[in-house]
Amino acid sequence: MSQYGNIETYVTKLLEGIGENPNREGLKGTPNRVAELYSELFSGVSKDPATELSVTYKVSYKGIVVVKDISFYSICEHHLLPFFGFAHIGYLPNGKVAGTSKLARALDILAKRPQIQERLTEQLADTIHQTLKPVGTAVVIEAEHLCMSMRGTQKPGTRLITSVERGEIKLDQFLTLAGIKHS
Repeated sequence: MSQYGNIETYVTKLLEGIGENPNREGLKGTPNRVAELYSELFSGVSKDPATELSVTYKVSYKGIVVVKDISFYSICEHHLLPFFGFAHIGYLPNGKVAGTSKLARALDILAKRPQIQERLTEQLADTIHQTLKPVGTAVVIEAEHLCMSMRGTQKPGTRLITSVERGEIKLDQFLTLAGIKHS
């Protein structure tokens, strides 16, 4: 057993539970591979996304900053299946901005936890709003959930869209800049 002993033990029991032989050729090493995978998929559990936004740049810019189509994946805490899609972030700076890659890294930290999309949207908006202290923040996340695509209703391609606003930001203006259709 490796450093992921508990996970490996449970994966072995899972394989046995579904009627498989964890010692057969194709499954040898699977418990370790799954344990390593889970350490990557859930690497955000012990990290603080605000640390990614600690480096900022002073600006006098007064318009909305929009970063759109930031791809991500996460694991639904209800079924431990992936959901994946795109996040769109907008904020009105209050004298400082963060690097674009830092916003994507904050998203990744939050997404690499057992999650639900609604909480992920709120946590990302709150992290940006509390750390950068902009005039306003908006986050929209669009994602496909494999728990809906593969099981239950089995509707692949269906997307869930969530949005959150903090402070003084005009959601309609943000959505227009981000190219997100709205009525």
